[in-house]
Amino acid sequence: MLHQETLDRLWNFEDPGLSEQRFRDALADPTYNTDEKAELATQLGRAIGLQGRYEEADALLDTIDGEDEPTVGIRVLLERGRVLNSSGHAAMAVPLFEQTAELGDHLGDEFLAVDALHTLAAADSAHAESWTRSALEYASTAHDPHTRRWMAGLHNNLGLLLHGTGRLTEAMVEFQLAEQWAEQAGTPAQGQRAREAILACELAMTAG
Repeated sequence: MLHQETLDRLWNFEDPGLSEQRFRDALADPTYNTDEKAELATQLGRAIGLQGRYEEADALLDTIDGEDEPTVGIRVLLERGRVLNSSGHAAMAVPLFEQTAELGDHLGDEFLAVDALHTLAAADSAHAESWTRSALEYASTAHDPHTRRWMAGLHNNLGLLLHGTGRLTEAMVEFQLAEQWAEQAGTPAQGQRAREAILACELAMTAG
């Protein structure tokens, strides 16, 4: 199957239309085998869904056979959940994300397990803190460096949740951890977001 880094190079989340074209081009590339093309198709479905074309995305996901390749099957579940969540059906998406997290853990696919837990926090807002902490716990023990990159974003997300409920001291700790993880295993953009969050939290604490 494909390395996550390969998929990341094709993605531009700020421009899902560009991402769609990149995945269509990749699907036409004969160097990818059948299973790899099925995995690429799941990401094409995600790119289409991000543009609000939910029925088209769902129809594409219907055509992908993930029975013989577990990673493809997990990605189909995950992307179906994302389409449901984005189209306003969060409650229907939650069980798909839960199943994705369980299957990812069972198969040892650390990245997809953390991705599912992270997405659960967005879909199940009543338990967002719990899901984010579960994702952090999982990512912190991951052997895959690419999965550990989640740590900066997850700490930042948890900090935002805590900040939003007035738990500023706890939030500051999370933002500082986000900055540390960004330096250790993340990206410059993650570090910048963490520093901006720290500044905003400091201002809130001063105002309080």
